[in-house]
Amino acid sequence: MFSTKNLLAAVPCPDQKKCRRPHCPLGHTPNAGHVGLPHIPSSTPISSSKPVPTASSSTSSGAPSGSKSILRASNSSILSKRPEAPSPEPGSSRSGSNQTGDSPNKRLKTTVSCTECKRAKLICDGRHPCRPCQSRNAGPLCKYIPESANLRPQPGISNTRNPVTLIRSTGSALNVPKPVPVSSVSKSSTGCPILRINAALSQVAIPVRQAMVKNLYQAFSDLYEDLLKANPELPSDHALAQEVEIYEKSNKITYRSAAILCIASIKRRPKPHNISHDSVGTEGMRQKRRDEYDRLRALTLTRKHLEQHILSLEEMKLWGYIVEIPEGPGGDRPSDEGKTRDCERCGKVFEVKRKEDAEECVFHWGRPFTSRTNGERARVYNCCGQPVSTSDGCSRGPHVFYESSPGDLHARQPFTMSRSLLEGGSDTALDVLALDCEMIYSTAGISCARVSVVDGCGGKVLDELVRMDDGVEVIDFNTRFSGVTDENYATAVLDLKAIRRSLDAFINTQTIIIGHALDNDLKTLRMIHHRCVDTTALYPHRSGPPFRKKLRDLAREILDRKIQTGDGNAGHSSLEDSVATLDLVRQFVIENKSRPAKPKPSVPPPTPQSTTPLPTKT
Repeated sequence: MFSTKNLLAAVPCPDQKKCRRPHCPLGHTPNAGHVGLPHIPSSTPISSSKPVPTASSSTSSGAPSGSKSILRASNSSILSKRPEAPSPEPGSSRSGSNQTGDSPNKRLKTTVSCTECKRAKLICDGRHPCRPCQSRNAGPLCKYIPESANLRPQPGISNTRNPVTLIRSTGSALNVPKPVPVSSVSKSSTGCPILRINAALSQVAIPVRQAMVKNLYQAFSDLYEDLLKANPELPSDHALAQEVEIYEKSNKITYRSAAILCIASIKRRPKPHNISHDSVGTEGMRQKRRDEYDRLRALTLTRKHLEQHILSLEEMKLWGYIVEIPEGPGGDRPSDEGKTRDCERCGKVFEVKRKEDAEECVFHWGRPFTSRTNGERARVYNCCGQPVSTSDGCSRGPHVFYESSPGDLHARQPFTMSRSLLEGGSDTALDVLALDCEMIYSTAGISCARVSVVDGCGGKVLDELVRMDDGVEVIDFNTRFSGVTDENYATAVLDLKAIRRSLDAFINTQTIIIGHALDNDLKTLRMIHHRCVDTTALYPHRSGPPFRKKLRDLAREILDRKIQTGDGNAGHSSLEDSVATLDLVRQFVIENKSRPAKPKPSVPPPTPQSTTPLPTKT
């Protein structure tokens, strides 16, 4: 009626050729008994040389009992679907060896993983054509099975240790928890970020959050219209960060309203023209900046705060300050127009001419540094990435020259000391101020073009452009760094002498002047002052003097503020730099830091007669 399963076909019939049964369930093939017969352990070890009793050697009277024991073992093996374990070598210590005395169940659980089949982990029952094995009776026990195979657990096999982990096309797992996807973000072809997060862990529906991300991205893109060229990823980054802030501060009921209010607030912001503008950033970023700003502005620097940070005369000399008025009358050689000098940019000899008649120079405005590519070191320029050995230049402009020795600077325009304290209580000088200057190239070398001063609270005291002295002509405004252009220079009214008289109203010998690389500012102002606090000494370079950290880098590291972000047409702002310098000192005082020990120069300081330019302030 029913087809046989041939479960006993692997068990040899004890009667073999003498069997008279019409449908004997036992095997009658010559090699029957060699496949699927596990070794049955006993309490007494069996010698490997002792022959295994077979049906032909048993007597007719012992056949029934022997057949029962063999059938019992065979049935156990067939039900568990485990083929015969390999016989161990004499002296072997394998766990399946007869000499270990392990129980049959423990020994039969030892399996060999199939290294070919890369399917879901299931115990192979030997009845399906496993692709790597290509056989129903594979040698090693294959733990893998195609999806189309029968997934019902087989008799005698426990799946408690290795639960089924077959993942169907729907993505659900069988008998295991659903895997949690890792939250991630990807960008679409339009630039709008796409949320890739686990929906089960989100209180708000993912489509709703994605719609808000899209609206935020559009709002930030419109706001950063003038910044996209230099910062194309800014709208995407801030849209994601803003959505996270909204999600963390709301629930599934208030999320949509909070997002709509935030988008409306972004649309009301004034459009920024540089990365350091207050409109740039998420609401959380802006609030953090405001809190930091308020914390710094709450501190008014006084002499008591800064007395311990004033540079000594020895330290000032180490950093390149001029502490005494050079010898000579001063001002006897205001201009070198018509004379030959060495170009600071390209090194060629040229004739000094004013801007309209100057010869063209091909140069690199950046500095060379060592780059490592594919394990090889090479010197390249940081302005264009071209190698130093083969590149002539990436920019064009006039030939210029630079002077740094005290004698040459004094000959252009005389140095003077800061004024003394006035008696009678009528002195208007400030206790503390921060100062910064912007320089341009002229026929007198390097000249001051803008001066900015803020008081100890950060309030603007002075911000003026400087007109060149009589007989001195502009060669290059150096707009990339100075920020001075033809248009705004035309509005300059005061020359350097008038600027010095204006500064005397705020500075006397007791005033503490704060600056970054302040020696360069005092040199271009032709001022000698002995009470200086320099951020290059408070935050020294690891190599020591004369190396200095850039003001832009310090503002980013210490204040989390971006300054000097203008391109070649915008340049720097001395007012912005002076405020950043003041805030760096405020931060130093708030953190109650002590000034680093006296620095040791990594190279000998330049002598007064040296014409090697000192590192310029950046």
